[in-house]
Amino acid sequence: MNVLGIAGWSGSGKTTLIEGLIPALAALGLRVSTVKRTHHDVDLDQPGKDSFRHRKAGAAEVLVASDHRFALLRETPGGLDLPALLGRLAPVDLVLVEGFKMDALPKLEVFRASLGKPRLWPGTPGIIAVAADGPVAGALPRLDLNDAAAVASWLVAEGGACNKMGSGDLSPACPG
Repeated sequence: MNVLGIAGWSGSGKTTLIEGLIPALAALGLRVSTVKRTHHDVDLDQPGKDSFRHRKAGAAEVLVASDHRFALLRETPGGLDLPALLGRLAPVDLVLVEGFKMDALPKLEVFRASLGKPRLWPGTPGIIAVAADGPVAGALPRLDLNDAAAVASWLVAEGGACNKMGSGDLSPACPG
């Protein structure tokens, strides 16, 4: 699976960029999934609901399903690393990853000078370009943070999201 990290400081616009990239990449014919890393405890369940009660009673997994979606809840003491999480996704052309910024995968840095924080590049591995809302120093390509369609087009044209962590090609961006 092809994977692209979206890395930046809190408040830099990572989620907003991802929200724009998903439909822009879809318009270019790509199927996209996302992985979001959080340092908060994730609990989609609500105390008192049947699924919550099943899980608290010790069920190894609880699958909650409706006519339109499902959620699989599994306890993971110690957590899972990115490759393990990616292995649980259905095949798509590209997975956008928010978080896991020190993992070995190509990343797009999201930078907003008004935050007063330093650039992640060159100290963060894998950064291939920067999406910023103003000028930035350095040798990396600079993309307009406020133009998700242009960022998506650059990713496809440059093949910047090509990272084989499994099988599949980001067509037409990734050479076979």
